[in-house]
Amino acid sequence: MQARTGISERRACQLIGLSRSVLRYQPRTSEQNTGLQAQLVELAQERRRFGYRRLHILLRRAGVQVNHKRIYRLYRASCLMVKRRRRRHGVALERERLSLPNAPNQVWSMDFVFDALSTGRRIKCLTVVDDFTKEAVGILVEHGISGVRVTRALDEMARFRGYPEAIRTDQGPEFTGKALNQWAYQRNIKLKLIQPGKPHAECLHRVIQRQVPG
Repeated sequence: MQARTGISERRACQLIGLSRSVLRYQPRTSEQNTGLQAQLVELAQERRRFGYRRLHILLRRAGVQVNHKRIYRLYRASCLMVKRRRRRHGVALERERLSLPNAPNQVWSMDFVFDALSTGRRIKCLTVVDDFTKEAVGILVEHGISGVRVTRALDEMARFRGYPEAIRTDQGPEFTGKALNQWAYQRNIKLKLIQPGKPHAECLHRVIQRQVPG
């Protein structure tokens, strides 16, 4: 039509009812989709409770500029849909090999310890240790501790010794939620997920657990 009449692309699209974005659309190559899908699957295996929207955020942080609709298509094609959470005794997927740091403040480990007061009321203790020195970085004792409260406690602990390069946790909801993920991203701290109850982590936390009143 443009060649015969000499009208502009915009006018031609208006006359036939076609979107200019559709006219200019260039399909993605299979190689591009394969590479992006591999990245998506790797992130999904590391962050097992993340849906496609949160995985899309992680990809954008890594410099991958892609529409969320395309991520959703690849997410479904890879069968990565998150199932409803059910309590189970299976072992979570491990993405990080446990290795000892060679200097203070390289890696902290944190976990929860539960106890009860003399009245019978339950308390929850956030315990944080330095993996290199084995010293207690800090303890937070409250009746309930959310992901947001965890981030505030870590900021308070870092005031006296600085922030670590990485923090090692299990895959509990307080440690895999948006609050801690965003907090770590803003401070350039890597979050390392391990299997719940890993002996190495348990050994580190015995240092702190002995300090919590029974």
